[in-house]
This record gives sequence, C-alpha cells and structure tokens, in this order.
Amino acid sequence: MPTPLSVQLYTVREAAAEDLTATLTRIAQIGYQLVEPYGFVAFGPALGAGLAASGLRAPTTHQGYLAADAAEQDRVFAAAAALGIETVIDPHRAAEHWGTEADVVENAALLNAAAKVAAGHGIKVGYHNHAFELENRIGGRSALEVFADHLDDGIGLEVDAYWAAAGGEEPVALLQRLGDRVIAVHVKDGPGTKENKDQVAVGAGSQPVAEILAATPDALHVVELDDCRGDRFQAIADSYAYLTGQGHA
Repeated sequence: MPTPLSVQLYTVREAAAEDLTATLTRIAQIGYQLVEPYGFVAFGPALGAGLAASGLRAPTTHQGYLAADAAEQDRVFAAAAALGIETVIDPHRAAEHWGTEADVVENAALLNAAAKVAAGHGIKVGYHNHAFELENRIGGRSALEVFADHLDDGIGLEVDAYWAAAGGEEPVALLQRLGDRVIAVHVKDGPGTKENKDQVAVGAGSQPVAEILAATPDALHVVELDDCRGDRFQAIADSYAYLTGQGHA
C-alpha cells in the first residue's frame, strides 16, 4: 500500500507563523496525515498543541544541530522525543563545508556524533541536501555521496530530488545509488532551476516524479515548495490531488 504523504511546513511558513494550529488543521483538511516541521524547537508547546488539534503526526522534522554542542543537541532531541518525532534532520550545512574530502569527512563525523546523542532519546538523525552538495565534486563523485560513505549505520539522508537536479545530478540515478540510505525524499516540481519562484505544484512541472517515487518505495515522501508564483496552500492541495490521483499515496 502507498505510504501517507507528508508536507514540509516551511511551504506555508507565513501562515504557520501567524496561526500554527489553524495552518495544521488546514493541511489535515486537504488530506495529509503527516507534516514535517521546520526549526521545530522555536514553535515551543504550540507545535504539540497544533498536532493534537489537527490529528497530524510529525515523524520527521528539520532542525539545525550539527554545529551545536552536545548539551544543545540533547535539548533538541529531548524536545523531539516529547512530540513523538522519530527523525531529526539537519537541513543545511553551508556550502563552504563541502569543498574538500576532509570537509565532507568532518561533516559525517559531526552527524555520527549527533546520532549517539539522539540515540539516548530514541531518536534518529539525518541530513537534507541542497544543490551545492551535488555540485561539489570529490574524486568525480558528488560530495553528498562521499558524505554517505562515511555515515554510520542507521543514519539517513532526506534527498531533495529537485535540488539534486538543480545541482546537475539525474535524481533517479542518484536515489538508486544511495539506496537504503534514503529515508525520505522532498518531492517538488518545476523546471529544475535555482529560482525558487519557478517551483510549481507536483505534477505541473517537468520533474520525473513517478520515477522518483518508484525508486524510493520505502522512503517518506514529503511535498515541498520553497516558493512559487501562486498560492502555496493551493499548490500543496494540487500536489496532494495529483499524487493520490496517480496512486502514489
């Protein structure tokens, strides 16, 4: 059976900042069962209240922690566990940290260390890419793939297939090479440019969405738009209608 779709809350960030519970309720009314919060710690108790009121679950979340000390990481993972979150994904390590093999090995060491802190709370960790981790090449391979080679077992990648394409990779082939390391996929559509406003509802662009989903049958599929020229709430509704209509959820 298809797995439930999630949606990255950053897509509707303005609404979430204004009224989180109303935003989550509206997402649930579209038909989504899952949501992926961004910077979840900043929402505080409102996130737990909003999830309870809307009936949504958040198996994954974004939160920066790679540069944090162990005490701060401990607070992040404790907060995640309290909300029933299963995996905390660091969404961004700046491009200057991906230029050399030594940089990439250091990034992996940081995530491996964070995983040990997270395990104390029953939490798993992961990393989410942008374009530069694919554009930066090390020995003919993308920095993201070299990074994956140095991760401990049980640590996942949330591959943003759109940014992978913008970074010059063929996303389906990349996902196939990464295999079981891929625990989640950001599913978005558009022409594959770096202009966020070029993004459109899933199914209305040129990305190989069906092939991406087929290559990752066991991963969580998370709809996201960084931005667009229309209404982003309508875009996530249209994305849900397209994906469910195609039998992908």
